Amino acid sequence: MPTSAEWLVFLGTATLFAVTPGPGILYVLARTLRGGRREGLQSVLGNSLGASAHVVAAALGLSALLATSTVAFTVVKFAGAAYLVYLGLHSILRRHDDGAPSLDGGALGKVARSPFAQGALSEVLNPKTALYFMALLPHFVHEGPVPAPLVFMLLGLIAVTMATGVDLVVAVFADKLGAKLTGNPRLRVRQRIASGAVMIGLGGYVAVAD
Repeated sequence: MPTSAEWLVFLGTATLFAVTPGPGILYVLARTLRGGRREGLQSVLGNSLGASAHVVAAALGLSALLATSTVAFTVVKFAGAAYLVYLGLHSILRRHDDGAPSLDGGALGKVARSPFAQGALSEVLNPKTALYFMALLPHFVHEGPVPAPLVFMLLGLIAVTMATGVDLVVAVFADKLGAKLTGNPRLRVRQRIASGAVMIGLGGYVAVAD
């Protein structure tokens, strides 16, 4: 387990990780502005699940592949970028959608359109999250009575919980802003275009990031 001094350092770096705007925060912002608090909260939970998957993978050593294999990192990076661009284009093309339920695609289609599923997938396809955990957490894991993978997962889940808290704050405030737009159809359409542009921009950012 980390020492007292290391706990302070870890919590400080985890706080910076949580509050620094990145794909996760901006995705929650865009989805909340488009679909309100419900979609925002579902997006937060999806982000949390995707980040938790990275923690488990890193604890098991799977994320080391991304850190050592240029090909694996590139494949995951461009897959994530393409997915974010797809979500952005989908938001723009359906900017006039009144929110009525669609019968296309059945249950599988509903899952694919779910903010929760989209948030989880976009976070899983973000290799930066995996590399963050691989770069940070090993410095605070020491040999001791508690198995190292369990300590790793504990620290990772603490970091994920802190990031989830920040995402929740973003969703709440974005919902208040979005509520002001719902009564104005023209502004609502513009807002959906802006949300789509944010997601496309995120895809571009992920694509060009080293």
